[in-house]
Amino acid sequence: MSDMKRREFIALLGVAGAAWPLAARAQQPLLIGFLHSGSPEPYASGVSAFRKGLGEAGYVEGQNVAIEFRWAEGQDDRLPDLAADLIRRRVAVITTPGSTPAALAAKAATMTIPIVFAVGTDPIALGLVASLNRPGGNATGVNFQVVELVAKRLGMLRELAPGANRFVALVNPNTAFTDIVVKDLRASASALGLPLEILRATTGREIDEAFANLVQKPGSALLVAPDTVFINRRAQIVTLAARHALPAIYFARDFAEAGGLMSYGPNLADAYQQTGIYVGRVLKGEKPAVLPVMQPTKFELVVNLNTARALGIAIPNALLATADEVIE
Repeated sequence: MSDMKRREFIALLGVAGAAWPLAARAQQPLLIGFLHSGSPEPYASGVSAFRKGLGEAGYVEGQNVAIEFRWAEGQDDRLPDLAADLIRRRVAVITTPGSTPAALAAKAATMTIPIVFAVGTDPIALGLVASLNRPGGNATGVNFQVVELVAKRLGMLRELAPGANRFVALVNPNTAFTDIVVKDLRASASALGLPLEILRATTGREIDEAFANLVQKPGSALLVAPDTVFINRRAQIVTLAARHALPAIYFARDFAEAGGLMSYGPNLADAYQQTGIYVGRVLKGEKPAVLPVMQPTKFELVVNLNTARALGIAIPNALLATADEVIE
């Protein structure tokens, strides 16, 4: 081999050697940070729906993306540290489906890493975006409007329990949108001429205490306000409502599937799926600043007829006729 050909061959090897690490890095899975205030088990179906949305966008965990899960296990004060840990791991995007506290923690932690949220109330009021059509910052996602429906649920609860003389709302005082929920409920109760009482709980023990208060007076009916804590504790809440034969309405079908009497709200699995789709779009290069916040177009009424029979509660025909699903 001539000196010239030898030099060309060595140069070619150098170029190829430099390219190999780049190619290897290019094939590395993109890293998604998944931040949530709850625990894994109650949200297993939501995570599955999120993965489905990612798949629709062309991303499969273990192939071209990896997901770093961070669960606060009901301790919202852990969220800032969990968000900071995801940032240190250089995630390409942070997603916070179904957890308003996690969305707020992520937004406070970074102004540069894209954030895709799914929250239950107006993200403008929460300070997550500047507008729904053009969010304007590093965050966008889904507003599944579970909070905006509290007044409608109260009206349904009156239909469900026309003989009730005491309507009670169970709320978590530590949630960012609790004041909005209470204000809407009081306005709706006033318009409907219903006596309304607010009970507050943030822990399992406080939920027990709230029910002990609730059952001291006969003729009570219960509305459970939207909150991650209550989803985590849904088995406890549904069991207590059944034990005391309380007519109750919930904000998510998870409660009705767990034995709760009735739920009305958006399909949360769909919100998780849409979040996954949006994460995929961001990974492909679309900017949260110009991706409009999505909103649900369909809400579902789920009635557990088995529970109604066990409690001796007659579901009004008008509610049964409009139910999207009857569990029996």
